[in-house]
Amino acid sequence: MSKPLETTILPVDASKLGTITLSRAKPDALLDDWHVEWADSGSSVANLRHAASELRKGTHPVAFPTETVYGLGADATRSSAVRGIYAAKQRPADNPLIVHVSSLDQLRSLLRSPNDSSSVDPIPAIYHSLIQRFWPGPLTMIMPLPSPSPLAPEVTAQLSTFGARMPRSLIALLLIHLADRPIAAPSANASTKPSPTAAEHVAYDLNGRITTILDGGPCDVGVESTVVDGISGDTPVILRPGGVSIDELRTCPGWERVGVAYKDKAEMGSESESKSGAGEKEARVAPRAPGMKYRHYSPRARVMLFEAGGGVPGQDIVQGQRRIGLIRTKHWPRGCGFNLWEVDLGSDTRAIARGLFSALRELDRKDVDVILVEGIDEREGDVAAAVMNRLRKAAEVEVKGSQQLS
Repeated sequence: MSKPLETTILPVDASKLGTITLSRAKPDALLDDWHVEWADSGSSVANLRHAASELRKGTHPVAFPTETVYGLGADATRSSAVRGIYAAKQRPADNPLIVHVSSLDQLRSLLRSPNDSSSVDPIPAIYHSLIQRFWPGPLTMIMPLPSPSPLAPEVTAQLSTFGARMPRSLIALLLIHLADRPIAAPSANASTKPSPTAAEHVAYDLNGRITTILDGGPCDVGVESTVVDGISGDTPVILRPGGVSIDELRTCPGWERVGVAYKDKAEMGSESESKSGAGEKEARVAPRAPGMKYRHYSPRARVMLFEAGGGVPGQDIVQGQRRIGLIRTKHWPRGCGFNLWEVDLGSDTRAIARGLFSALRELDRKDVDVILVEGIDEREGDVAAAVMNRLRKAAEVEVKGSQQLS
């Protein structure tokens, strides 16, 4: 057994890193170029530079904040570095990683093979309107993988595509810029556990498995990016709901008829299904995007999700359970008549998204036996759909009406 690593948390204050200047070199450019004038001194700049050096040279991944959740990053072009992500998270090797970039030039370098000298923009035209509208931001786009590819093969899990995102978080953008590498980064949690929205969540899961955690404070969005695929079929689809809604996507040219594909067979494949011959075949199929295949976002405690309209849990539901946790959202009364640990996320959907993973972790630390969760109506929009998507992956039991917990 390998010796545990010494994990250090390094604080970074985004307001003390320097000044960002935006400019547009060409009127038809997809994005403004940006330039940073670094602060002369200070621990925030020093800590960011230290983390960037680790990303360039090291084999241990670095945890850092984005606007969605904390990511666990490594140089996406080096296999030894990317393997460090899978080892630290204990993540299945067939679960692909999203590649984070700080500029479109960096993305274009990943879309061209070394011998490609074409002047044609390699970024698929279907994505141009999305880039103009949503980047930097919580949107991941499935891109074609050139052959040969500059990406380490471990990034793509043997797929012919990869997911790319430009994060809105200033700390994340500047870290990638300093590292001068595309950064492969899933969420910085142990595999299957709730995603981290604070540095302390990362430390709780990965202490002794990584060396550096950049602490930039809590994340703004709280659920991972929306993942879209505009190149694999006749109609663009959403593979994972997240911070960008389907209604927002449909305002962009070429995306008026975007569909939903995150309840396809890859996602619906479960441990129980894998016991059958068809299920075993399905279990071997690599997911098209992160979060589509495996049970995820789960605390140690058993999670019981009440779908919207499922009513307030009664005493029969928790019969025999000694330590009960409760996550309330829009309608349940305080305590629901139980003597329990409770987290009230309030009625605002975006606030629920920001607090969801933290609430699951908080109740897990109380060593509860079961967590009752009040679901929300996913028809409110994609943030609500993202919340329910994550909760269904965390839950062992879903309740649509009166039902006893067995």
